[in-house]
Amino acid sequence: MSLKRLTVALVVSVCAFAAHAAAQKNELSGLIGRTFISDQTIPGAPAFDNRLRIGDGLTFEVNYARRVLDAGLFSLSLEVPFVFSFDQDLHAALPNRIPENYKSYFVTPSARVNVFPDLAVSPWVSVGGGFGHFSASSNLLFGGQTPGNTGTTTGVFQAGVGLDVRLIHKFSLRGEVRDFWSGAPQLNVNTSNSRQTNLFVGGGLVWHF
Repeated sequence: MSLKRLTVALVVSVCAFAAHAAAQKNELSGLIGRTFISDQTIPGAPAFDNRLRIGDGLTFEVNYARRVLDAGLFSLSLEVPFVFSFDQDLHAALPNRIPENYKSYFVTPSARVNVFPDLAVSPWVSVGGGFGHFSASSNLLFGGQTPGNTGTTTGVFQAGVGLDVRLIHKFSLRGEVRDFWSGAPQLNVNTSNSRQTNLFVGGGLVWHF
């Protein structure tokens, strides 16, 4: 093949890919990871162990996004991350006070900016807000049943960073870190925190359509 024909073929291929990428304005992604939460101090608890420890729960994310602005070097998408964890284990030296675990979910409509959105590697940042819900187990850590309310609904601020790596034209790999800054769950004990950071670290697959 001559250089002229090769150049024409490359230009046609690039234009076709760019047109196809531009047509793919929607995304659906699924990720799996862990949520990390710092220990919290319990005022009045035994001095040798006055910490509430929250386990690194297995966490899932489902996310729908739609690109609303394409400026070449960057794009703007509106996304709705839905992040949920079925089991955040709890531990504290307070007999018959602390639930065994709790479940949680966060829904935070957000704006996401991708850099080099149609290239093989695209870093991004996301900011948004919504709400979350914590549901504590009715079983106490050292036996018995939880008295009173076991559910907490709270406002949530979300900020995240990530990296998308294109596999083929319709699929990408995604790695991300998102901070869901929420109110503290109702766990039958007062801690030093009225709000907490729920740091989700995960990875998964993105479908572009």
